[in-house]
Amino acid sequence: MTKPEAERTAVIVAGVVIVVLTAAAFWLSYAHLADVARNNGLGISTARHWAWPATLDLFIIAGEVLMFLAALRNKVDPWAIGLTSAGSLGSIGLNVAGVGTGQPVLHYVVAAVPPSAALLAFGALMRQVHGLVARTAPAPEPESVPVEETAEQITVERIPNPEPELPGPAPEPVTEPAPAASTSGLRPALPAVPSALVDHARKVADAHRTATGADIDAATLRARLGVPPILADAIAAQLA
Repeated sequence: MTKPEAERTAVIVAGVVIVVLTAAAFWLSYAHLADVARNNGLGISTARHWAWPATLDLFIIAGEVLMFLAALRNKVDPWAIGLTSAGSLGSIGLNVAGVGTGQPVLHYVVAAVPPSAALLAFGALMRQVHGLVARTAPAPEPESVPVEETAEQITVERIPNPEPELPGPAPEPVTEPAPAASTSGLRPALPAVPSALVDHARKVADAHRTATGADIDAATLRARLGVPPILADAIAAQLA
């Protein structure tokens, strides 16, 4: 038997025992109050002395029902507590008073036990109900606080394209002996690029990235600088 099954079985057994105890105590208290009514003016009518305890015990029943509903709703009902307390205390007092004066102490104890047991048994039952309601009640959802979203205005400042600076005469490339032909298809070596042209190309690339959010490609760089493709590739390689 798993722990949840054992707990469920214990709750059911406790509930059955409490209900039986409450019924037995209620019956003993009711019967004794009927005897008190018969011995104090209602003995001429059997129906009357048996009905008289109901005027007191119905307060207990009404209060217990209201307390049960309040427990199911996980609330506290002051009226239910007041009715149950008035009925229970009145039942205990009348049961003890009905014994009479000058009787042995055990007679008063015997008279007080049934209504007291009924009150305690119902309190235990309410404790079980409150525990079940507390375990099955859903957790309260956190209150959602509306968040005002403000759209931020983004201003993009476009940097004017500076006039391209004409590079000085490029140094004549040193001719090297052509490598032997191979099947790998290697690209020719890139020419040297003046530093001034590289700096200008970097400014153009930065302006393009600021305006478009993307890196400039070799074709756009070649068109902006007006240089041959091989020189544009060399500049792009240094900007990478």
